Order: sequence, then C-alpha cells, then structure tokens
Amino acid sequence: MEKLQKTLEEWRAMLDPEQYNVCRLKGTERPFSGKYNDTKTDGVYHCICCNEPLFDSQTKFDSGCGWPSFYAPIEGSAVVEVRDVSHGMIRTEVVCAKCDAHLGHVFPDGPPPTGLRYCINSVCLDMVARG
Repeated sequence: MEKLQKTLEEWRAMLDPEQYNVCRLKGTERPFSGKYNDTKTDGVYHCICCNEPLFDSQTKFDSGCGWPSFYAPIEGSAVVEVRDVSHGMIRTEVVCAKCDAHLGHVFPDGPPPTGLRYCINSVCLDMVARG
C-alpha cells in the first residue's frame, strides 16, 4: 500500500478541528458523544483522512465503552498497531495503514472470534452504507 503523506498544515486545512485533533494529534472524542457509537447501519467504515476502508459493520459490537467497537479490521493490512506508552500506561494504538491517522486503541477484552476490541473514535470514520 502506498502511503499518503501530507504536512500538518495540509491536514489542518482538510479536516475540521475535532478531526484534526484526534486523527493527527492523537486526541480522543468524549465517550458516548460520537455519531457512530450506537449506529447499527450495515456498511463499511472508512478513514476520514484518506477514505481507506477500515472496518466492516458486521464486526461491530456494543462494548459499552462509549466508542464504536469492532472485533477485527476489514483486512489485516487496513490498520497498524503501535505500542503507546503515553498517559502513564501501556496500550496498543490503532492507526490507518495508508495515512497514519490515529484511530483509537485495541484491547484484549473483545468477543469471539478474535477476543479483541478495536475502540475507535467516530470522528476518524466515515461510514458508507451498503446499498
């Protein structure tokens, strides 16, 4: 996959302030505030920065954590997992494989078949409903 690279100024011009803060500065949206937290629509979730398909609604589940949760990315190469030691804890950050946008974190407390919970900020996603 060819990487999409832009300067922070280019990202700032393209994204709204909340999208920029979360996707490019590794912020987070408030729990239970995101537009996709309770969405049950059948479709594919794409990266808001580069439109790369990231998660399928068929892997979405209600974790109760306040952010959209998925038990697997759409394909193995859609996201990259990165060790995150910020905020005094050790976590695994999830970024878009194409543009390196910060998406959220993955935790080992999800449902079968993977046992993983990809906890993803709604602001990083654009859901395209299946027709």
